[in-house]
Amino acid sequence: MAKTVTEFVCQSCGQRTPKWMGKCPGCEEWNTLAEERIKGAGSKRKTGKGGGDGNSVQPVTQVAPLTQNRLVTGIGEFDRTLGGGLVEGSLILIGGDPGIGKSTLLLQSMGEMAISGAKVLYVSGEESPAQIKLRADRLGALSDNLLICSEICIEDVLAVVEQVQPDALVLDSIQTFFTADLQSAPGSIGQVREVAFKIFQDVKKRAMPALLIGHITKDGAIAGPKSLEHIVDTVIYFEGEKGHSYRILRAIKNRFGSTPEIGVFEMLPEGLVGVENPSDIFLSERPADSPGSIIISSMEGSRPLLVEVQALVTSSSSIGMPRRMSAGFDHNRMSLLIAIMEKRLGLNLQGEDIFVNIAGGLKVSEPAVDMGIAAAIAGSFRNISVDPHTVMIGEIGLTGEVRSVMQLEARLTEVERLGFKRCVVPHSVNEDKLLNKSSSLNLIPVKTLSEAFDVVF
Repeated sequence: MAKTVTEFVCQSCGQRTPKWMGKCPGCEEWNTLAEERIKGAGSKRKTGKGGGDGNSVQPVTQVAPLTQNRLVTGIGEFDRTLGGGLVEGSLILIGGDPGIGKSTLLLQSMGEMAISGAKVLYVSGEESPAQIKLRADRLGALSDNLLICSEICIEDVLAVVEQVQPDALVLDSIQTFFTADLQSAPGSIGQVREVAFKIFQDVKKRAMPALLIGHITKDGAIAGPKSLEHIVDTVIYFEGEKGHSYRILRAIKNRFGSTPEIGVFEMLPEGLVGVENPSDIFLSERPADSPGSIIISSMEGSRPLLVEVQALVTSSSSIGMPRRMSAGFDHNRMSLLIAIMEKRLGLNLQGEDIFVNIAGGLKVSEPAVDMGIAAAIAGSFRNISVDPHTVMIGEIGLTGEVRSVMQLEARLTEVERLGFKRCVVPHSVNEDKLLNKSSSLNLIPVKTLSEAFDVVF
């Protein structure tokens, strides 16, 4: 009989120690070690003389190609984020803040699949079947093909999967499930890792897509071991500000599609509704002739988005410690742009409070928005408004030069579609290749940030 041994596992970083410690030696967090009982291996695996099966080795040219048969969920923005739908045998992890709408999204999409004829098994460790039906009724997701199960033992869940043979599986949420092989509590590092691995093995064997809902920590990362994100094929974050009705579904990892692809939803009483033209929504409430307001273009996966960036520059009331705050944009990047404007353009921003906000609750991170962010700050500082029909696209270097950006043609197509008249772009662009002869969009190439400010101010 195998000997039962005990070890202590850190619930923050997964560090293993043979004895309990008050402070984890890995992440140096206090009181995070939890006891886990594991069985030692009684015997070694039997292998052939070569240590493996020779038949499993073959030239890459003889490997049969993978056919990506996708199941369409019926939610257009969800399918876009996944790369076209659910791939057979794929494992998808969805994380987000509590109450952001993760369960609503999956129940709504699985209801659409069930109505179209697919058999879906929805297993919840957090809600009873009556609670799930109440929400499904509100979302219009009632169907005989949508099977509901309330169970938290993963072995029992896999037995139900074997019995009903569903086309897709949903586990809500993975932190509530446990395996009988471990004695630790559900949600611990060991339980999350073992449960995910058992699901991984089962869905690959059955060629059945599975979707997992994951809790996140206070830092915004998905709770559990990092190996959880390595095991799955797709990692998706559901983002959004609680004060806004719009939600962003962002793919961080996708083995079967592009990243970072996004889907935009609006939260309504009847559920999540996809936004086909998010640029129109983000620009719908833009104020007219307001200093510090600029339109920028951001690429989110294969989708160009035009959003409004707002800046407010005021005299600081605290001597020597001006406030610098940003919402939806990296704070360090904003500080870098302020330093470039002070050094290269001579703007005296040292004693000013500076606030930057991306309207609509969207988060942008690519360098192509640098020129727009800098122009918004300078416009508020000088109290000069920019022509509302102008869009700015370009990365700013440390010497104040405007550098080229990726996928400029797709950005300009979106700019022209929304009726803007001119666009300030890097000087390295080829206007003849980007625009057709009938285009009414006026491209203004600039080499430096100083030239860009001369154009718009």
